[in-house]
Amino acid sequence: MSSRKSCQPQMLTKPALGETEAAELVDRVFGLRVSWIALLPSYDDQNFHVRVSRDGGADEYVLKITNSEDSREPDLIEAQTRAMMFLSAEGFPSAMPQLTKDGTIMALESASGCGNKKYMVRLLTYLPGTPVAKIATNAQIFYEIGKLAASLDKALSEKFHHPSAKSLHRGQFIWNLANVPLLDQYLYALSQNTYREVVEQVIEQFKGKVIPKLSSFRACINHGDLNDHNILVDSSAASTQHPEYRVSGILDFSDMSYGYYVFEVAIAIMYMMIESPDPLGVGGHVLAGFESVLPLSGEERAALFLLVSGRFAQSLVMAAHMALLYPENREYLTVTARTGWKHLMKMFEVGQEAVERTWFETARAYVNPGGCEEPPAGQ
Repeated sequence: MSSRKSCQPQMLTKPALGETEAAELVDRVFGLRVSWIALLPSYDDQNFHVRVSRDGGADEYVLKITNSEDSREPDLIEAQTRAMMFLSAEGFPSAMPQLTKDGTIMALESASGCGNKKYMVRLLTYLPGTPVAKIATNAQIFYEIGKLAASLDKALSEKFHHPSAKSLHRGQFIWNLANVPLLDQYLYALSQNTYREVVEQVIEQFKGKVIPKLSSFRACINHGDLNDHNILVDSSAASTQHPEYRVSGILDFSDMSYGYYVFEVAIAIMYMMIESPDPLGVGGHVLAGFESVLPLSGEERAALFLLVSGRFAQSLVMAAHMALLYPENREYLTVTARTGWKHLMKMFEVGQEAVERTWFETARAYVNPGGCEEPPAGQ
């Protein structure tokens, strides 16, 4: 979920291939004959669900065509792809790239229209499962997602040493949580109303209370976008009324960057709030799962409210900005805004102290007398 611009006055960079052109691309670059193809919803790249015929059956992939701006950074795309390969080898449910006919993991290709821009093309294994956005969420899956967030960042930070990883130092990347103050330049996309006033308040508090503390947070590599559409789950079907879920897929590594462990849990909390009938209660379950792997320090915990608020601000402001650039994709771009504004306003109405008390008391309830952590019974 990067933020891109250009093909009109320096703005549009999202690919716009048709299904026929995409199928021809798979044949030309990967040497595979497409038997079925369908466009998938996406933010600023273009993705197709692809089925290719093989002897004895068919395989499924996602054809990922990166926007023309990011396609100028092959080291960054390689780092994202190598991270996926590394995580798969470590037992995480991430996709693997299909090699091109030349034996590479990606290829820079031209596409008709929009000035013959060049786009980086990859063919990734299709991961089965249901997006969290489409299930009735519960405390158990929130806990699992928190645990996943910590485990993933920990593995990347401690064991992922590919030379391309240096490209993950992304400085002014708008989706890195440290860059909430950069939202100032996109506020034009919001009307002059209470929503904008709250975002301005978030930015100012973030500048004063979070930015000075960054050096005290533990640094790591962040996935950066563990949202309700990028996490796939399946159910053990132990009970149709109380299903137990496990994570079956982790999607979209395009927002990877160097950041801090506390960023990842804040991002996960924010997006899981979108999917809950009790949004203010979600944070404690996600936090408990995260801290079962990686307990936060006092300073990291103290920043959590503003970090979650900051991610709401990033998502809501950038969605409004992108919807102005791509009005035809407005429904997908503004999916978070349907409840996101309400949740952000509620956080500030209830107040930091009360929200934190709910989160921290819920997380504390997971710790049993033996010091282990597990979801409380019946949740």
